[in-house]
Amino acid sequence: MNEAPGKDIDSLIKALYDSICGPPGKERKWDQMRPLFFDRAHMIRTDVLENGSPQAVVRDVEEYIESTKGFFDQQGFYEWEVARRTDIFGNVAHVFSTYEARFNPDDPEPFKRGINSIQLFHDGQRWWIINMLWDNERGDNPLPAKYLTTR
Repeated sequence: MNEAPGKDIDSLIKALYDSICGPPGKERKWDQMRPLFFDRAHMIRTDVLENGSPQAVVRDVEEYIESTKGFFDQQGFYEWEVARRTDIFGNVAHVFSTYEARFNPDDPEPFKRGINSIQLFHDGQRWWIINMLWDNERGDNPLPAKYLTTR
């Protein structure tokens, strides 16, 4: 990557997605991911339990890495952004990044889609991810059309 991640929002988001993609058993680019996140940043996965209750699983970057290693050892995973909405005010930004994930990059259809809600902070030099919260599309939670185009 020529441009340092975080110098601009585009390079940071590209580096984020790139860091987790790869075939089964291949070590992900954790050393590329770690410096994208501000100290004590959170990565929050949401889902719905069998009883219908929503839950949020809060992890820091190291906990996220540890929790996904088993999956990535067994499964190819390729996730990329298909649309984005960005709002910036001063040194804060909020990115709604719509994603698709495939087990192989050439799979015709994604096995999941969803939205990463990413809060960013600019420290005068670069952008940092402060928090990242995501939810997957489900039958009762379809992606709205407005999040399938970039604004």
